[in-house]
Amino acid sequence: MAHSYMRFDFGTDEEKAQLACHKLDVWKQAFRLDKKLLYKLDRGPADGASSEEDLPEPNEEKPNAKAKGKSGKVSQEKAAKKSESTVHLLVRLYFSSHEKLSEQRWLDRIPSEELFKDASPEVISKSSPEFTSIDQNFERLE
Repeated sequence: MAHSYMRFDFGTDEEKAQLACHKLDVWKQAFRLDKKLLYKLDRGPADGASSEEDLPEPNEEKPNAKAKGKSGKVSQEKAAKKSESTVHLLVRLYFSSHEKLSEQRWLDRIPSEELFKDASPEVISKSSPEFTSIDQNFERLE
């Protein structure tokens, strides 16, 4: 079975990305696309910084009263950094070879919807040079 990917860039608008995911869930249920339409959110840093900053400090084993006050500030900083991260929605369409028409209809329909239009839709087919990296990234995401 051949599959194609669509990538949508929602910038830092997490709420709009969640609405798009909800729309995809509605379509999956309504059109019985359980395994044929899969999606995952990729929350990468906005400035290209590494995600090592999200790891806990090795000295944070026994928090005391001062550390509790600090951890509140640290969690607020992490939440602020998370809100600054860019949100990409990766959608995988996985249709069998005799369903090419259905796949093409979904490739046309999804990017034309209002929620997805502003997210700079990009279709990545198997012949695209970045297909391998997108495929690996999709498998890596939860």
